[in-house]
Amino acid sequence: MSATLLIVIAIILVALTFDFINGFHDAANSIATVVSTRVLSPRTAVVWAAFFNFVAAFTFGTAVAKTMGTGMIRLQDVTQSVIVAGLLGAIAWDLFTWYFGLPVSSSHALIGGYAGAAIARAGFGVIIPRGWTKTLAFIVLAPTLGLILGFLLMLAVSWIFYQYPPRKIDVWFRRLQLCSAASYSFAHGTNDAQKTMGIIAGTLFTAGYLTKFAIPFWVVLLAHAAIALGTLTGGWRIVHTMGSKITKLRPVGGFSAETAGAVTILTAAHFGIPVSTTHTITGAIVGVGSLQRLSAVRWGVAARIVWAWVLTIPASAAVAVLFFWLIRLLYPNA
Repeated sequence: MSATLLIVIAIILVALTFDFINGFHDAANSIATVVSTRVLSPRTAVVWAAFFNFVAAFTFGTAVAKTMGTGMIRLQDVTQSVIVAGLLGAIAWDLFTWYFGLPVSSSHALIGGYAGAAIARAGFGVIIPRGWTKTLAFIVLAPTLGLILGFLLMLAVSWIFYQYPPRKIDVWFRRLQLCSAASYSFAHGTNDAQKTMGIIAGTLFTAGYLTKFAIPFWVVLLAHAAIALGTLTGGWRIVHTMGSKITKLRPVGGFSAETAGAVTILTAAHFGIPVSTTHTITGAIVGVGSLQRLSAVRWGVAARIVWAWVLTIPASAAVAVLFFWLIRLLYPNA
């Protein structure tokens, strides 16, 4: 086995480790609402979410993966050391924020890490502006759309069912929330697993194992399997933040938040935009909570989460730069 192939295999394993941590970190996004409303137990919820994370592999294409692989960083300036440093920067930020229970975006951690390492090697000219325009715009648009859709869905449901007793509504929406939780987990798998696919495909291309940039199906399966396994472990610290610290949810609110999140994420995936599933579901939860009354949302908690969002890309980029310099120090020719 050649040295190049060994390095490629090692990078793929690091990428899949990030994907696993992504699922572990973002499990809260998929299960927080369905757990906080007591529709499913935590263990059943992660199995439910992991299953739909994985089946997304067979349905929604690879538009986000192609954006991630070729649409944000000039591929000819990407080396194996850039990819490794970018992945390590994203993993470090994910673990740091998980420890403090902050629901930040694993997607933006990967984007920031990848960009930081690439800039450290080749300067700011390595950035492809049009790819970043959509991604940066959706840092604001994704939670805003989630908030608006969550608010409108909750409003519509409240208006349609206002004559029915709350106990009966809870019974109906406990069942419907199984569908909305499945839809959200499917959307999460669709968008988030594709980001790692783009990185792996970029590794294969730069190493000469692909003659043109494409996403092999075995890469699709591996990425979805890794994120599903990560989801199975459950990021319980973040579940508590998402499910009860932002606002209290009932099944009807959980259904509205998950449905709003799923619609937003799947729309973005269709257009190849790598959005944050974390930002989207948080916005949807805030939208649902704010319909009850503005004081139902714990705005102090929401503000701390937003600050963590703002810091994610620059912080993961800075950590990736440190990893890149360390790799260059240890392996000057890398």
